[in-house]
Amino acid sequence: MMMKALLFLIISLPFSWVPTTRADPKLISPSRMKMFVDELPDMPRVQGFDFKNGVPVSKSLTIGMFQKKWKFHRDLPPTTVFAYGTSQKTATVPGPTIEALDNVETSVTWKNHLPSKHILPWDPTIPAAIPKKGVPTVVHLHGGINEPSSDGHSNSWFTAGFKERGPTWTRKKYRYRNAQHPGTLWYHDHAMGLTRVNLLAGLIGAYIVRHPEVEVPLGLPHGDEFDRPLVVFDRSFRTDGSIYMNSTGNNPSIHPQWQPEYFGDAIIVNGKAWPRMTVRRRKYRFRIINASNARFFRFFFSNGLRFIHVGSDSSYLSRPVTTNKLLLAPSEIAHVIIDFSTSTSDVAILANDAPYPYPDGDPTDEINGKVMKFEITGERVVDTSRVPAKLIAYPNPDVSSASTTRYIAMYEYTTPEDEPTHLYLNGKSYDDPATEFPRSGTTEIWNVINLTDDNHPLHVHLGLVAALEQTELVDRDKLTDCMKKENDAIKCQLSKHARGERLTVPAQERGWKNVFKMRPGYVTKILVRFSLIHSNASYPFDATEEPGYVYHCHILDHEDNVMMRPLKLIS
Repeated sequence: MMMKALLFLIISLPFSWVPTTRADPKLISPSRMKMFVDELPDMPRVQGFDFKNGVPVSKSLTIGMFQKKWKFHRDLPPTTVFAYGTSQKTATVPGPTIEALDNVETSVTWKNHLPSKHILPWDPTIPAAIPKKGVPTVVHLHGGINEPSSDGHSNSWFTAGFKERGPTWTRKKYRYRNAQHPGTLWYHDHAMGLTRVNLLAGLIGAYIVRHPEVEVPLGLPHGDEFDRPLVVFDRSFRTDGSIYMNSTGNNPSIHPQWQPEYFGDAIIVNGKAWPRMTVRRRKYRFRIINASNARFFRFFFSNGLRFIHVGSDSSYLSRPVTTNKLLLAPSEIAHVIIDFSTSTSDVAILANDAPYPYPDGDPTDEINGKVMKFEITGERVVDTSRVPAKLIAYPNPDVSSASTTRYIAMYEYTTPEDEPTHLYLNGKSYDDPATEFPRSGTTEIWNVINLTDDNHPLHVHLGLVAALEQTELVDRDKLTDCMKKENDAIKCQLSKHARGERLTVPAQERGWKNVFKMRPGYVTKILVRFSLIHSNASYPFDATEEPGYVYHCHILDHEDNVMMRPLKLIS
């Protein structure tokens, strides 16, 4: 019966996508693309504010989504992509870096200029936007503190010319108030059920909120040359240059196309595969964004250079933290300083040794274990920048301030052959009614119980997250059996199971974040703050309006099927 219904759905869809039986064109071997031959691009910068009589004022931008050709590597034919830009000619992958000022509003009209058909396969059997014609898109500013109508709700999608709109669509122009702490954000597509394919196609970009009065006194490296976003992701390509995505699912009789994770062979930084960058012997600031669908990166330098963390996700740390390695889950951001004057060599390879899937998947190899190359020139130069002993102090996470305690369970469902079919939060699909109703202006404790074998980066829209501790679950199978039956952490006596190894949160991740990695087989206690951290003021908008917000796993293949739940704030 299920198979008949599935076939009927596929045949009756208004767009013409069916699983292909034709063998895919030959994949290009990444070894055919020579590493470190392309210069690292600095993406176009778009100013999200104007000046009037020397005073910064609000600005309205129009940024489109275009289909075009993009050259990912010297040895690869041009690739058809979806790209953000102020015009088709200037559109890039990733898109332009939008630079905003604290408390100066930036309005963006996001325009969909995409064609009637997608360049990648997508699966109609998972909850998804299905227009009569066209590619649905909607933009989410990850880390942005904005009203629900400008958050990029998954069902607020629209097609070219706004001809078709999702059930929660309300406006063409998004209002980014930038009334938040300074830091690094990123924008990306968030259409229901198509997030993974729209990002794979290229719909990603960096967004920086600056607060000169607060940041300039820190003395960190600044200016376009020494303050650079690095947007890192992975892709596979066919010999004709097109992006490769498997068109057959791991359970094709259930989901004809959906796969539990996407991993590409080539590592891309700012739109180039394994690029190189020439640097001087001085300090540089990098805002590293993991924009992969599912790949974790554990970065390190071949010559022993170290990372000086000054921020994590969208906020600064209170003090800098120095590490040899840097683990980033999909959607996480590391705001770091690299001091190339300390290098004992003229070359530094940024490398990666994170297994995929993380943490117990395949080891990296000579191909996906390399990220980019830094060529360090000349003698040590005069460098007036510094890394201060103290950065920006925000309120410390305070458990006593929490008004509510919640339990959020992560489930993976499989076939008898142990092949994943879908993933849920709290045993519910996205379409089930909301069960989380935080009060605007409050802080909550969330105990996130990961009953799967994957590390899931949890992202809470609007909310800021501070991790407190991670505790290993004992008798995990027994707990999982009970939770799948009762879906109730109290009834299943979570306290009796949460008594294994207790892990401390790494120092570089103890600030207020937008994402935290939920370790498999552990319960992670986090504070979720639904208020500003830089001010005692309330939100400058009504956070309780429809369509509300969401929280989800940021492994995009999990989010799409359907590890995402609605989140409705109340007053």
